[in-house]
Amino acid sequence: MAAVSQNGRPMSKKTIVIGEDDASIRSALSEFLQSLDYEVVEASSCETIQKAFRSASPDAAVLDYSLPDGTALDLLPQLKGTYPSIPLIVLTGNGTIPLAVEAIKEGAEQFLTKPVEMSAIAVVLERALKNQRNQQKQLAGRAREERNGVDPFLGVSDAIRQLAEQAERLCCTECPVLLAGETGAGKGVLARWLHDHSPRAEEAFVDLNCAGFGRELLETELFGHEVGAFTGAVSRKVGLLEVAQRGTAFLDEIGDMDLQVQPKLLKILEEKRFRRLGDVAERKLDVRLLAASHEDLSQLVRQKKFRSDLYFRINTVVLRVPPLRERLEDIPILAQRFFERCAVDMGRMHLSLSDRVMKTLTAYSWPGNVRELKNVMERAVLLAGGDTIQPRDLHLEYNPDMAAENDAALTFREAQSLHIQKALRAEGGNVARTAMRLRMTRSSLYNKLKTFGIRPSSYQSPAAAAVEDEPSPQEEPGDGPRGPTPG
Repeated sequence: MAAVSQNGRPMSKKTIVIGEDDASIRSALSEFLQSLDYEVVEASSCETIQKAFRSASPDAAVLDYSLPDGTALDLLPQLKGTYPSIPLIVLTGNGTIPLAVEAIKEGAEQFLTKPVEMSAIAVVLERALKNQRNQQKQLAGRAREERNGVDPFLGVSDAIRQLAEQAERLCCTECPVLLAGETGAGKGVLARWLHDHSPRAEEAFVDLNCAGFGRELLETELFGHEVGAFTGAVSRKVGLLEVAQRGTAFLDEIGDMDLQVQPKLLKILEEKRFRRLGDVAERKLDVRLLAASHEDLSQLVRQKKFRSDLYFRINTVVLRVPPLRERLEDIPILAQRFFERCAVDMGRMHLSLSDRVMKTLTAYSWPGNVRELKNVMERAVLLAGGDTIQPRDLHLEYNPDMAAENDAALTFREAQSLHIQKALRAEGGNVARTAMRLRMTRSSLYNKLKTFGIRPSSYQSPAAAAVEDEPSPQEEPGDGPRGPTPG
């Protein structure tokens, strides 16, 4: 009876190549494996084994060591070089330890000495195929993580380049890091990147959003508990800090952590020891802490909503993740990346983005930052009716009142930077025309560009660049004399 999967559909049989020059052994082994529901391809020499691999694409092979035109040691390097994931089991009538070591070194999954029980071959074969499946799952999972992972530094803006330089200097340190920035700006992605590029990369990474738990639940999530620690504690629970042993713990929205839990976290950070709730024994803890908050923790300290001692302990290094409005030149790059991934995942590779879409995206205020941009691109790919995504497919939640409210929340520096970037975009990156639009001298604008780390070339078309190089026929309007024009 053919094997079936969990959904009831027939599963394809595993194909096994048997390479054996003794016809009686080859026939007996073939019949036995077929009785176990394997598909069998027989071969009697190195040449016919290679032909079988090319034609049958087997899942595994059982090979005799001595063959008419060579040995398994001659064959193993060739097969492993072309088919590295296929397990190879070698049988021999004259097994020695050095020979076995050499066979394993050349890629054999197992080395068995004849005579060998058929049941033993079946067990070895089943184990080899199981290992193969696990390796394939790990590779597939790793590939999926790499494909779905987001580069926290994707872009060309000075703001994101500066963040990348700061983060790279922190990779090999053990100090706590506080990630500051607005909701959706990418703090969680950056935290994962810091872990993956640290000496703790092979250990656990656990994250907990402190805003989602009350005091009692947060304590048990962080520290764990013993049986009977409180009403309803009917089994032992290991806390996330303990799970992160030798790895990294990321506490998101730490500003929302209950004031009664904060001193317990501080004690752990200082003494590197903790207790589960209801336990008397202290346990050692080796964890690197990363924390994040969209709120100004120093302001919360002044408001007595966050402990100053914990604040000073976790803000050894602060990385500020810039909001999307401070890195407008990165929007087309991010949008294209999200669009390509969504198109592949949803099977809509025929879609393309119109030029008007990019203009619409860069003109939007993005209160939800990178997370909102990702969601908008997913929605556009899912709902687009034609072959080209148009601005109407974005369904941006633009509201003039909301935009005015967002602008009012900007600092004066942020408002200046945003206004200059919008003017640059409107003028195609031409500094001279942008200065005229803003009613300021070109030298004053250059000083502002340098202060805010804005590169006009990010907004510049080739035609605009040519115009930019021409001398201005007259002084731009402004409230002061023209300064020297940078060369």
